[in-house]
Amino acid sequence: MCRLLTSYTSAQILYASAQELGSASGTSNASVIRTLRRLGYEGLPALKQEIAAPFTSVVAPEVRLRDRIDRMGGDFTEIWDRVTDEARERVEHVRTAGSAEDLKRAVKLLADARETATYGVGASRIAAEHLALRLNRIGARARHLDTDGFRLADDLLRLDRGDAVVVFAPGRVLPEVEVLLERARQVGAAAVLVTDELADELSDRVDVVLPAPHTPTGMTAEALTGIVVADALVQSVATVGADRAVASSHELTALRNRLGY
Repeated sequence: MCRLLTSYTSAQILYASAQELGSASGTSNASVIRTLRRLGYEGLPALKQEIAAPFTSVVAPEVRLRDRIDRMGGDFTEIWDRVTDEARERVEHVRTAGSAEDLKRAVKLLADARETATYGVGASRIAAEHLALRLNRIGARARHLDTDGFRLADDLLRLDRGDAVVVFAPGRVLPEVEVLLERARQVGAAAVLVTDELADELSDRVDVVLPAPHTPTGMTAEALTGIVVADALVQSVATVGADRAVASSHELTALRNRLGY
């Protein structure tokens, strides 16, 4: 198995499933995972994450896209299998990379917050909007910061002690993220970071870091793992404030009925 891994290119490993590696090495899926764990990886997704960073930094996006299209071929069933395999691998990576204690701390911060502000740029904006929407639906007051640059300053004026911010920042520290975290610390608001690569760089500026691994190939949505993290937070906050969540759900349903939906 180790000999096979050293013979593969970065691109070959990125697009390979555990089943394919097992077949190529004459072993099984379980043997592949056991070998990777002996090498110090939690599983195949962790190996792919390590390989993906240097690979994507030196290979242009259009070249990666062409390579992905060529490797996927025209078999739609094969494409379906590869996409769902990667989605499953990324979700499993989220489960194993995070800790129950960190989730518990993040949930307490959001459950106790006067208001939660969520922020994300690009694809991360999807997960940030999703979290704010779902928190509001369970009666936990939340807003999505949907501005950047100069206009973001107006939104940050509302941030105050007793609030919480959840920042979705996968792999690059933008000026907006730095200013948002500085503002949170200045006013005494709690901060939760959902990220892939920035845990070490930003851990001293936030209260909790929750991992949300990137896509190593681009086959699945960047926001996929961020949304999974957001859903786990929402379900946990709802459990903490069950009566509030049920009352808010009832009120939401009544309002929708009044609107004819």
